Amino acid sequence: MKYAIIGAGLAGLTAAYELRQLQPDAEIDVFEADERIGGKLYTVPFESGRTDMGAEGFLAFRKDATDFFETLGLKDTIVAPSGLKSLFYCGGNLHAIPMGGAMGIPASSKGLEGLISEETASRIEAEKDQPGIDWQPGKDMSVGKLVRERYGDDVVDHVVSSLLGGVYSSSADDLGIRATIPQLAAVFDKMVAEGEKVTLAGAVEKLDAARAKMREAAGDAKPKPVFGAFKDGYAQLYEELAEQSGAQIHLDSFISGIKRGPGGFRLEKAEGVFDRVLVTTPAPTAAAQLRTVSPEASAALKNVKLASSVVVGLKFDSAEGLPDNSGILVAADEPGVRAKAFTLASKKWPHLAERGGALVRASFGRFGDDSLVRANEDDLVDYALDDLQKITGFDGRAAGLSEIFVQRWFGGLPCYNDTHLETVAAVRAALESVPGIDVAGAWADGVGIPNVIAGARAAAARLVK
Repeated sequence: MKYAIIGAGLAGLTAAYELRQLQPDAEIDVFEADERIGGKLYTVPFESGRTDMGAEGFLAFRKDATDFFETLGLKDTIVAPSGLKSLFYCGGNLHAIPMGGAMGIPASSKGLEGLISEETASRIEAEKDQPGIDWQPGKDMSVGKLVRERYGDDVVDHVVSSLLGGVYSSSADDLGIRATIPQLAAVFDKMVAEGEKVTLAGAVEKLDAARAKMREAAGDAKPKPVFGAFKDGYAQLYEELAEQSGAQIHLDSFISGIKRGPGGFRLEKAEGVFDRVLVTTPAPTAAAQLRTVSPEASAALKNVKLASSVVVGLKFDSAEGLPDNSGILVAADEPGVRAKAFTLASKKWPHLAERGGALVRASFGRFGDDSLVRANEDDLVDYALDDLQKITGFDGRAAGLSEIFVQRWFGGLPCYNDTHLETVAAVRAALESVPGIDVAGAWADGVGIPNVIAGARAAAARLVK
């Protein structure tokens, strides 16, 4: 059986590995348009050690992912964070991030002092007395729209968009609840099914209560870290996947389309005929590649928009004066600040602190505004240094700036809006009429390393049937 995988990012390489396990004698070709593998995972060679300039951590409580890493032989390379807390920067001051809630959506105003107005606090406390939310099970709704209607603008602009923006490079207004906070959507669904009035505070209270029950059940057991990372960067993962897959990987090989004919599938700008094809490219590229073989899937994919961002990696000779926190999230409407977030990487990850000095990652860019992503590199570095000093007091220029790396991620993430899941379902339904072709990747399977891995493995299993 001959398989073609389009895209050598995490999804494509995971699928290649999985196909090798499921069908050891398969012929597997992976076509990558770039000159390197890894996709949105990118480990760069800083002088002090290999450093990630794409994703930097994964959800360690996802046992399916950690078991997969162990199977690959990478268990001993996984490291845990320091446990230092992150902060909000809002109104010219640093604030602790409130405990509990659902991606910044609170059940009460407690802990939001300094982040929201008294009027907003009163609205939150009275939200359960409002008429119920018209929630339709199985459907979705804009996070920002709902929270603004129930709580007010402060909560969205100062808290929720900051937390979601760090993950999705989009504001809360551009994201769907079911697409990005599925546990909250599930509670809404259950409230409707049980005939209970659907309120935002009521649903978040249920989520907080469920977490409290889990902590109580765990007793004195030491909680496991939420996040994990690879000691020498994600290159350890994507290089291992490439090697163990045994696939033939073709770099600088852009596939412009797929055609089905006698004997199987042909890829435009590539030689050979293939029995099965897996597309793991970003949605707009996948739309072009599927245009001939599945016009319906291609048309649906055009509804997926992409968010861009840029990461500025800064290595300082000294960490003196840098706060003992893992990161800082900036309120979406904070005046005079261009960065949306800072990861104080050498504070967050002990293995990076061991290298000496300080490593900081500054993030810029949100969906709908690429101006900062396209800014001059020198300007971006100045913006990062100026914002870092303004927010924390740390003078990076005086500390000695020894290394810089600027990584632009044009179209790095799909915008998971309130119609995104419907779009994914439409694409999958259209491809059911084209046996032998499947899709995987962040737009299809969800954000985050575990989701992409799980989706790619499932796609591989479907292809071998």
